[in-house]
Parts: sequence; structure tokens; C-alpha cells
Amino acid sequence: MRSMTDKVAITVAHGDGIGPEIMSATLRVLEESGAALEYENIEIGKAVYERGFSSGIEPEAWESLRRTKVFLKAPITTPQGGGFKSLNVTIRKSLGMFANVRPCVSYHPFVKTKHPGMDVVIVRENEEDLYAGIEHRQTDDVYQTLKLISRPGSEKIIRYAFEYARRNGRKKVTCFSKDNIMKLTDGLFHSVFDEIGAEYPEIENEHWIIDIGAAKLADTPEAFDVIVMPNLYGDILSDVAAQITGSVGLGGSANIGEHCAMFEAIHGSAPDIAGKGIANPSGLLLGSVLMLNHIGQPEQAETIHNAWLKTIEDGIHTGDVYTEGTSRERVGTDGFTDALVKRLGQKPDTMAPVEYDKTSNSCFVLPKLVSLDPSDKKTVGVDVFVHFRGSADELAGKILGALSSEFSMKIITNRGVKVWPGGMPETFCSDHWRCRFHHQHAEVMSHREIIEILNSLGGVGLDFIKTENLCTFDGERGYSLAQGE
Repeated sequence: MRSMTDKVAITVAHGDGIGPEIMSATLRVLEESGAALEYENIEIGKAVYERGFSSGIEPEAWESLRRTKVFLKAPITTPQGGGFKSLNVTIRKSLGMFANVRPCVSYHPFVKTKHPGMDVVIVRENEEDLYAGIEHRQTDDVYQTLKLISRPGSEKIIRYAFEYARRNGRKKVTCFSKDNIMKLTDGLFHSVFDEIGAEYPEIENEHWIIDIGAAKLADTPEAFDVIVMPNLYGDILSDVAAQITGSVGLGGSANIGEHCAMFEAIHGSAPDIAGKGIANPSGLLLGSVLMLNHIGQPEQAETIHNAWLKTIEDGIHTGDVYTEGTSRERVGTDGFTDALVKRLGQKPDTMAPVEYDKTSNSCFVLPKLVSLDPSDKKTVGVDVFVHFRGSADELAGKILGALSSEFSMKIITNRGVKVWPGGMPETFCSDHWRCRFHHQHAEVMSHREIIEILNSLGGVGLDFIKTENLCTFDGERGYSLAQGE
């Protein structure tokens, strides 16, 4: 174990809204617990956005994060719309924090919940999926966002989920995806889950389609143990899971990467109650417990967590979880903090006290990824997306009149549905069309030939806005069929 004389430097951001209040409470508890920490303070969020930094963070702050490699962050306010990027997403992705870990536990009967036995950990992929944030307006009617799922990204988060389960005595890992619809992206995530799951025979594994899985989670969370998901699903369902434990305000979150880690509350900056002294500091406090375990101070983590459980058990509650007949005293931020500090060194009587592993002083490290051999990749066609006002038959007529006899147009779709040849008159069509081309006489298509197709379309005044090459990998089709194809 690390000597308590060796303080660990961490970067601290007090945030926006209720952030400064709950961070002050958290730092007080950390100090009273005997945690060996020293702080580097940085400013992020609203004030930084207003100074003209669209990312919400200044260059000097990055240096602190690289130096300490541990970030305790209060909630911030991200301006909606415009050119502002989510700072949370920026930090997670820029510093390679690929795993978001959110324990969701019920505290029955002291916090009101319909699911008293719930104890679920959501492990969310943090770097890719729709959170790549790559968006374009392509026509008058249609906007696009790109969903990116990679094999390395899937392998890292799924293996992390199984390693987390193994290290924490969990019995089952469940994967949620929508691979019945998104057969390539979510299909990859599911197939990697099956591959990695086979390496952990002592841990049960299962897969659920995201919609029925979410319904099951909301209705019977006791059926799950650890759930691993792509980014967007995990973001949504980790909030759902936290809320059905009794309150999203009680949830702490860890963001883990190979180089850095960030710890925070699940909830936002709640500017509507800022400065009123009523905010619940529990989410950030429990995030700091995750941090202490990560940096090798499990005794202090255990002390704080058990004191927090004792405070909740004694009915000392902030207004967000206060319930007549169950709670004993309604307190604000400072009152809750005072009560917790008084209970440091105590354990709960009714709820099970926590016990953390004190034999290890660091978070586990995943094995290095092994790159696969490159596939035999062949381009066998191209999808050309066109901005066009008119009918499918009119568009087909213009294209066929311009197209060289070397190429064939197989299909036109609108929002993924086949509309030519043989489309249905009931199908609503926007001004955004996908036209699929193949070579008439060869199995492969060159870049020069794709450019020739584009020149033909441009020659008759068609506005092509995007292309996607149609490729095979070791003979397997690497693109989806159209709905109705």
C-alpha cells in the first residue's frame, strides 16, 4: 500500500451551477477522512465558454490533467446549440477515457424505490458511436450524424466489463445492442461480446436487444448484474438505472482510460437551485469514493462510503430524497456534509457495509489489443447520395440518360427504403436520395470509375453530396442492403 505521507496530486474543477457547493462539501469530506491528496484547481465550463473557448477548457488546464492523470470534476453547464462542444465528451475522448462506469444501487428502505434489491453496474463505451459528433446538413430536408463503431473500441469496453465483473465478484455480464436493425455497427459490438465472453467461462453472459432490455431493466433490474453498451444506449440507460434506484442525484461515475481517469456525479449543474444551499452532494461524493479506490486509497474510500450509508440510514436526507415517514431530518448541502463527517469511522446497521479490496493499490490494467491481419478489401460499387427535388422515376430517368453503359444503377432509396425500381406509391420521399451503382462487366470498381460516375451525374445538373464505397472484406459484404431490397 502507498504510504499516507505520499500525497496524490489530483486536478479539481469546481464547475457551474451547484458545482462549487457540492465540490466544497466533497473536498471537506475527503480531508476529514484522511485521504492523502493535494489539489490542482482548474476552471472549466460556462465562464470558459464565455471567454471564447468553444470547447469549454483552456490549454493550461490540459497540462494539469496530463500531469496528475486524475480529475475530480463537478458538473458544468454546456450551452445548447451553436458551435459549443460537450466538454465531458471532449475530455473523455481526448484523454482516451474509454470506459464509463456507473454503479446503480438501491438504498431501501431509506430512499424510496420500487426496486429495493437493485444493484446494477452500467459499463458504457465512452469514445465512439454517435458521440463522434460528426454531423452534416446535406439537403434542405435532411441532416446526418455518423454512427461509428470500431472493433478496437468494442474490444476495450467489453473486456473492461468482464474484467470489472471478475475483480468485483460479479456473476453476469449482459450486452445491450440493436443488431437486428443496425446489423453492421451493433452487429460488430454483439459479435465481439460473444468472442470475449467465451474467454470468461466463470462469468455468465447474455445479450438483449436494447428496447426490450431497457424495458426489462426498468421493470426487473434485479435480473441484471453488469451491463455493457455502446455510448448512446449507455448514456440514456445509466440515467434511467440511477433514477429507478431512488434518485439520479445519488449516482457517482468513473471514466477510466489507459492514461487518465475522471470522476464525477451523474447529474448536471442544476442552475435553478444553485446558491440555495439545498443541493445533494452525494453523487460527487460517491464519485470521489470511486476515485480513492482508483488511486490506491481503499481504506479512505471505505470510510467515506460507510459513513455515507450510515447518514442515509439515519434518515439525514436532502430535499431530493426526503420522504415523510422514512426520513428523520431534512437538511441542506452543509447539513448533510456535517452529518456525514460526524459518522466517519461508523458503519451502517441495517444496510450491508462496504468492504474494499486493500491488497491492490491501483485499478486493473487491460491487456494490450492485438491487431487483426488486414482483410482482402475490394471495392465492388458505390452509393452516391443526391439532393434532388422530384420523384424517384424522374431522378432515375436523369441518371440513366447520363450513365455510361459500363455501369448499372441497381437501386434508389430514400431514407433507407427502396423507391426505384418498383417502389410503393405510399412511401414518403424527402429530397435526399441514395443511388447504388455497380460495374456491368467487372467485380471491382476503381476510384477513377467512381469519379466517372460522379462526372456523369454532375453533367446533367445533379447535386451529389456524399459517396460511400461498397466494399467486401475477405469476400464478405461490408455494407447493408436497403429496406425492401
